[in-house]
Amino acid sequence: GSQREERQFSSGTPPTVRIVHSGLACNIEEERYSERVYTIREGETLELTCLVTGHPRPQIRWTKTAGSASDRFQDSSVFNETLRITNIQRHQGGRYYCKAENGLGSPAIKSIRVDVYYLDDPIVTVHQSIGEAKEQFYYERTVFLRCVANSNPPVRYSWRRGQEVLLQGSDKGVEIYEPFFTQGETKILKLKNLRPQDYANYSCIASVRSVCNIPDKMVSFRLSNKTASPSIKLLVDDPIVVNPGEAITLVCVTTGGEPAPTLSWVRSIGALPEKTVLNGGTLTIPAITSDDAGTYSCIANNNVGNPAKKSTNIIVRALKKGRFWITPDPYHKDDNIQIGREVKISCQVEAVPSEELTFSWFKNGRPLRSSERMVITQTDPDVSPGTTNLDIIDLKFTDFGTYTCVASLKGGGISDISIDVNISSSTVPPNLTVPQEKSPLVTREGDIIELQCQVTGKPKPIILWSRADKEIAMPDGSMQMESYDGILRIVNVSREMTGTYRCQTSQYNGFNVKPREALVQLIVQYPPAVEPAFLEIRQGQGRSITMSCRVLRAYPTRVLTYEWRLGNKLLRTGQFDAHDSTEYIVSSLSRDSYGIYNCNIINEAGAGRCSFLVTGKAYAPEFYYDTYSPLWQNRPRVYSYSLQWTQMNPDAVDRILAYRLGIRQAGQQRWWEQEITVNGNIQKGELITYNLTELIKPEAYEVRLTPITRFGEGDSTIRVIKYSAPVNPHLREFHCGFEDGNICLFTQDDTDNFDWTKQSTATRDTKYTPNTGPNADRSGSKEGFYMYIETSRPRLEGEKARLLSPVFSVAPKNPYGVTNTAYCFSFYYHMYGQHIGSLNVYLRLKGQTTIENPVWSSSGNKGQHWNQARVNIHPTTSFQLIFEGIRGPGIEGDIAIDDVSIVEGECMKADQPANNLRAGAVGTLAHIWLFPVILLMSVLSHQR
Repeated sequence: GSQREERQFSSGTPPTVRIVHSGLACNIEEERYSERVYTIREGETLELTCLVTGHPRPQIRWTKTAGSASDRFQDSSVFNETLRITNIQRHQGGRYYCKAENGLGSPAIKSIRVDVYYLDDPIVTVHQSIGEAKEQFYYERTVFLRCVANSNPPVRYSWRRGQEVLLQGSDKGVEIYEPFFTQGETKILKLKNLRPQDYANYSCIASVRSVCNIPDKMVSFRLSNKTASPSIKLLVDDPIVVNPGEAITLVCVTTGGEPAPTLSWVRSIGALPEKTVLNGGTLTIPAITSDDAGTYSCIANNNVGNPAKKSTNIIVRALKKGRFWITPDPYHKDDNIQIGREVKISCQVEAVPSEELTFSWFKNGRPLRSSERMVITQTDPDVSPGTTNLDIIDLKFTDFGTYTCVASLKGGGISDISIDVNISSSTVPPNLTVPQEKSPLVTREGDIIELQCQVTGKPKPIILWSRADKEIAMPDGSMQMESYDGILRIVNVSREMTGTYRCQTSQYNGFNVKPREALVQLIVQYPPAVEPAFLEIRQGQGRSITMSCRVLRAYPTRVLTYEWRLGNKLLRTGQFDAHDSTEYIVSSLSRDSYGIYNCNIINEAGAGRCSFLVTGKAYAPEFYYDTYSPLWQNRPRVYSYSLQWTQMNPDAVDRILAYRLGIRQAGQQRWWEQEITVNGNIQKGELITYNLTELIKPEAYEVRLTPITRFGEGDSTIRVIKYSAPVNPHLREFHCGFEDGNICLFTQDDTDNFDWTKQSTATRDTKYTPNTGPNADRSGSKEGFYMYIETSRPRLEGEKARLLSPVFSVAPKNPYGVTNTAYCFSFYYHMYGQHIGSLNVYLRLKGQTTIENPVWSSSGNKGQHWNQARVNIHPTTSFQLIFEGIRGPGIEGDIAIDDVSIVEGECMKADQPANNLRAGAVGTLAHIWLFPVILLMSVLSHQR
């Protein structure tokens, strides 16, 4: 098709924003001007779209102030226009904010409150109080039925007995009231001093009055003289002590309660083990482990009175972590064992249950009994649980040998733990040293390293490793790590691990004496961290560029060398002196100097690299995605699109001379290309507009835009444009050719004498009056439509036909610019015939329904052709335009109109070229949007 070209420039504008919804709302309340509430049923899909304007294209961000601090909107923000939450849950209600920022003016923020509606199943609970009256033998029994359902909005409850609706006051024996500590409607039904008729079926109906089509929910309860709260018993011991691997079954039985209670099992801490098998009141754990130990409770509930609960404790036998230590004579400073002095051997285990733990001692395999010289004691469990001691009061040469302590559990089924301790002349306290070459240790990031402390002495104790220089955790996250051989192995060393480590002896499996310690220093080397890791430099031929690569961190920090390369070619190498950066300058770019430059900065541990992509291509343009198709043309088969973009860094490389525009129908191979010339320099942030016309409805198109400088093509950007049918368009321009069924939402005035008629030359009546009216629509098409007044009989001279435009809304006053926006209103008219009357156009402002301001008028024969009228209008509020045709003295007086348009900005002088508009002083864009007229009916009901 023929591409009509218009290219417009305008400077940046601050963002504006509004929120529209397209999800499954049940209700939108515009409560106050500022408060918008969007109501949605739980489980539906919430979809909110943020419509923004502004150049450059604002950054959009959705955030939420959550009802609770924990629900931080999944701890993130959504950075595109549409916020979509499928299967919305109640906790996702709250206020959602859309914020648009483009660096101009202050950010635009709009918010909407989302209210999630739901109704859970109601639950009826029954309570009774028994009060004693004056005579001993008379009891009053009062029963309360309480109904509760979680809901939003608050629930309303109603009660029925059988089919009869119960109301307060309808039965003296029944009282319906609201407990003072709850919000909501009636909940409690009080049956005073039960009578036979009170034994019945009661229903509670919970309703949220069908908001969001949520149906009412009902629950029933049968009250009888047997109704009673639950009671249970456990057919198990408490506690139950078992061996690991055994199967265990807990049985809970109901001993009372009407209706029959439901039984459930819970664990005091955490959930039931996954392998648990539940069958009614019976709980089975097939192969129990220590992790499954704890308190298990059976709960019975039938909604009458309070639930019944009985518990038992499961204890799983265990013996682990056997250790020993030797304590030399406490009355001597010397840590050594000596003949004639006291020595004490201690053994420790972790045992469950602790009361089943027993120890026995052996010397060289023969059982030992406690005697005056060899005293066997058990330490107070509060001081050191699971510990036994053998005190040799006066060590003799004959006492040397192997002492064994054996720990066992009385219940059996668990293997004993046996610990051997040698006492001989070679039993000596420990010593710690660090081999000379093992400190300081130098390693590189990512390596595996072993820190080593050599421990001597007999027996060799467990070694504890910790950080000596700072109070921070060890590589495994604990404050200290145990080692049996004195070696600490670290996998995947990182730079934070640099520092001093302490190794020290523990008392375990060694001597209970003051710890020996030693220090190991670790140095972690890492390659230089540099900036920039990647940088794009765009510059035209013949100009100079400077690249700089800087070291942020490195270890070792000195002995750094650098090398600059272009591709594989080495350009320059050197050593760092006092500086922490190196530069490379290309004084005059040629074709060969484009490419990728790398600067490697090298130390013992490796290299860091700065990369520079040097290119002579202009930056890509950035498309401005308008929320709606900005052009709204009412022609049946084609549509137009106002393509808008800004140029990224327009001054880079060289002046942009033109853009190459490629367009192709989605799915096609071939691009149609043309050039759009650029006059003058493009400013940063300047919005460039180009109108694509003759696009076929409803096809989508791919558009490719490539900037061109004298050095050739720059980087391209591609976007898809889609046809969107105009619904309440948020417009800057309005075009109407009367082609569609609803004549662009124009309507006939009810107060006039006759109506305007829509027709085309091809469809008009053959009996039409000759010598009047158009012989084609304004574009010359016999099929195209226009509006006209038919002046044949029964019309009389002076009768009026009035056609009203839709209501256009002027955007709220813009605080950043001119307050009164001008619009260019134009239309084509056809006044041919000897009896032409008058055509008047009026502007009607909102709030002034009676006052109509005349803006244009013409009378008499203007010849057999279409003429264009153009008028500047300056509406201050929402407005309508009215076309009034007045019949002249005879039948040759048909007046027609076509191609009505309203475009923002003053009308251009006729001598200005239309293909390169530059907006001058008008720095802001106001917005007109169309409010849908109440009924979109086809106004042309009567046929001629």
